[in-house]
Amino acid sequence: MKQPELGKKISEMRKAKGLTQEELVEMCNLNVRTIQRIEAGEVTPRSYTIKALFEALGIQLNEKLNLPNEKISTLPESFKKLLYMCFGAGLLYMISSIVEFPMDYSIFEGKKDINLNFYLGLKLASLIFYSAFMVAFYKIADFSDNFMLKIASWIMILANAVGVSIEVYFAVMDDSPNLLFIIPYVISTGAVFIIFGISFLQFKSPLKSLTVPLGVLGIVTGALFVTVIGAVLGIITQLVFEIGLLYFLFWFINKSGRTSSPDSTFSSQVTA
Repeated sequence: MKQPELGKKISEMRKAKGLTQEELVEMCNLNVRTIQRIEAGEVTPRSYTIKALFEALGIQLNEKLNLPNEKISTLPESFKKLLYMCFGAGLLYMISSIVEFPMDYSIFEGKKDINLNFYLGLKLASLIFYSAFMVAFYKIADFSDNFMLKIASWIMILANAVGVSIEVYFAVMDDSPNLLFIIPYVISTGAVFIIFGISFLQFKSPLKSLTVPLGVLGIVTGALFVTVIGAVLGIITQLVFEIGLLYFLFWFINKSGRTSSPDSTFSSQVTA
C-alpha cells in the first residue's frame, strides 16, 4: 500500500478507534508532526513506523500490508556518508584546536612568538573543519524536526567564524586584547553554548537518553563562560562537550542501521 492511500487508511483506523492524533503519538512514541505528514500523504513512512502505528491501533501488520520483516536503514546511504564526513571533520577540528590552543593563549597574553603563516593556515583549516562538523547537527535537526537545533547549529558556525576572525586580527595586528574586550567575548561565547545546549533538550525520546545529558553539559559549559571567572573550567567542559558531540554523531549513524525490533523506537523517532 502506497501513499496517499496508506495515510488515509491510518487516519480512518485512528478515527474508528476514537483516537486523536495526540493520543496516538503517545501510544507509539512518535510526534504529532510525523502523524500529520503521514496521514496527509506527504511522506512514505518507514516499515518500522508503520508497524508501530498498526500495533498502537491493534491491527496485525502482515495481514493488512503483507510487509516482510526486514532490516531498516533509517538514514539514506548518501546521508550516512555525509555524516561520516562530518564526523571526520569533527575529529580534525579537535586535533587542530588542541594544537592551536597554546598559540591562542600566547596571543591573548600579548606574546606573539608564533609562526604566523602556520597559525593562519591552522585557523583556516579549523574554521572549515568546525563548520563541516556543525553541518551534521543541522542535518540531524532537519531529519528529526528539531527546529531549535537547526538555528543553534548556524549560530555555532557564525560564532566560531567571528571568534576565529578576532583571534586572527590580534595575531596579525599590533593590538593586544584587554579585559574590556575579553569579558564580553567570553560572555557571548557562553551564551552561544547555552543556546546550543538547550537545543539538545528538544529531542524526543529515545534520543533523550543521550541528548539530555549532552545538552546539560553544553548549558553548564556556557554558564561557566558567562560567569567569566569559571571560564578556565569552561574550557575543560567544552572539550568534554565536544567529545560528547562526536560520540553522539557516531552513535546516531550506527544506531540508524540496526535491525528494527518491537523494542526499538529509534527508527520511529527520526523517520517519516
